[in-house]
Amino acid sequence: MEIINPIFALVLLTFIIGFSLGGSRLISAKKGHVDRRYFRLMSEYTPPEYSKKLERNFSNLLEFPIIFYVGCLLSIVLNVSSPLLILLAWAFVILRFIHSVIHVTYNYPFHRFYAFLASTLALVAMWIELFILIK
Repeated sequence: MEIINPIFALVLLTFIIGFSLGGSRLISAKKGHVDRRYFRLMSEYTPPEYSKKLERNFSNLLEFPIIFYVGCLLSIVLNVSSPLLILLAWAFVILRFIHSVIHVTYNYPFHRFYAFLASTLALVAMWIELFILIK
């Protein structure tokens, strides 16, 4: 059940970014950096960049990683694992952490893309390993 650890790490990252987003929205509304009406439909008004970066990153953490979670749960349910599978799961999570740090700080698109691409390749390799283990 070593696969649980990278799952919890990615969930922790998602909570950190989610709470940071909530805090940034409160701060931006309180300081008048965005019209409060923006939060009704999340449209028509532009939030500050710091909030927008967190918003996009939070969305990223709820979109693509679902494939990671499904693979991990499949590993648990079918009771299959290998050192390579665990390594690839950790690689995916660490690369997603790097992606998030880049995204919410200096946000250089090429660096962010390379972290995303590397995490995607780790996930593809993880699924290939999972498929091999199941067969």
